[in-house]
Amino acid sequence: MARYIGPVCRLCRREGEKLYLKGERCFTPKCAIERRNYPPGQHGRELQFRRSRPSDYGLQLREKQKLRRIYGVLERQFRRYFEIAQRARGMTGALLLVLLERRLDNVVYRLGFASSRAQARQLVRHGHFQVNERRVDLPSYQVKPGDIIRVRDSSREREYFKAIAERLEGHRPPPWLQLNPQDLSGQVLRLPVREEIDTRVQEQLIVEFYSR
Repeated sequence: MARYIGPVCRLCRREGEKLYLKGERCFTPKCAIERRNYPPGQHGRELQFRRSRPSDYGLQLREKQKLRRIYGVLERQFRRYFEIAQRARGMTGALLLVLLERRLDNVVYRLGFASSRAQARQLVRHGHFQVNERRVDLPSYQVKPGDIIRVRDSSREREYFKAIAERLEGHRPPPWLQLNPQDLSGQVLRLPVREEIDTRVQEQLIVEFYSR
């Protein structure tokens, strides 16, 4: 499966804002945006001062790229999510965000089992989680209301999951999810609504991009 394996801090610098791709590091002075808040590359500093007003296409492209990078989705899969949202009844942009939020790796991240979506994706791929008592190792798996996501019994003895048990006590997931820290599990209560998705993106620009 294709995936981006380059430096993720470079992606934040390209978008000119924090995308929170490295978890806790993004909240420290080590964050690349805090240290080098200019585009990556040999001429990054020059571009910082020579930037002209972007075109409508440029704004739409950057918004699409930003959302892709936040959720760690490549272009072909992202386009497929958009087509599904476009065929459904409702606001296409909001439905696109809901589809991304329903990914299993995102739910694992939202429940607090991982400090970033990239880490959650790795944990899911390694088979540490089960959905409704069934092992699932597909990060793009779409959860639905009523699903119970739980750390597998064989994974509970690992040092990583022993260490996060105490941290989960103070974690507050979004309203559409319910966390049971003692059991290392969570449940999807319902689908999220746009107001509950804290991803800072103008989804209408993405709709305009694909509607050209």
